[in-house]
Amino acid sequence: MGVLVGKQAPDFTAAAVMADGDIVEDFNLKSYLKDSYGLVFFYPLDFTFVCPSEILAYSNRVPQFEEKNVKVVAVSVDSQFSHFAWRNTEPKDGGLGPVKFPMVADITKQIARDYDVLIEQDGVALRGTFLIDREGVVRHQLVNDLPLGRNADEALRMVDALQFHEENGEVCPAGWQKGEEGMVADQKGVAEYLGSHSEKL
Repeated sequence: MGVLVGKQAPDFTAAAVMADGDIVEDFNLKSYLKDSYGLVFFYPLDFTFVCPSEILAYSNRVPQFEEKNVKVVAVSVDSQFSHFAWRNTEPKDGGLGPVKFPMVADITKQIARDYDVLIEQDGVALRGTFLIDREGVVRHQLVNDLPLGRNADEALRMVDALQFHEENGEVCPAGWQKGEEGMVADQKGVAEYLGSHSEKL
């Protein structure tokens, strides 16, 4: 498994179903993100089981991501037409309804390969999540096996942590939540932080 953290996020151009339901043939990640942060997540297949719960969890939190200047993008190996059909199926019938972010069609599986999340023998992607900063650099990645659903709130927490670090220069200790103290990244800083927080960790 490759580690993309600290590297430029692989760019791609592919067909996608946009948040308004339109199908475009030339969705480009870099152009779409522009000066925004990005959260790109891969899922195995449309019309499956764990996947819709994750997609709806991310979609329901799009307003929170937007407040943080984060654009969410989903990718799977299904076609844009499969994405379109799934979006036009109600959740009570196993569908998604109108998801609030683009769903990219990775028919060639090259995007999943570039992000090193493709299970070659099965032809589907692992549950990979990549947080991209405004310079296009991957700052956080998480890859789950197929049975293990992700936590959309944890993705929001990682955005908060990255933005806190960018704004304050401090680092975020274990379990850090927005509004809590950070840590100065030196011996004095860690000693001061642990002196008052070690029992709560």
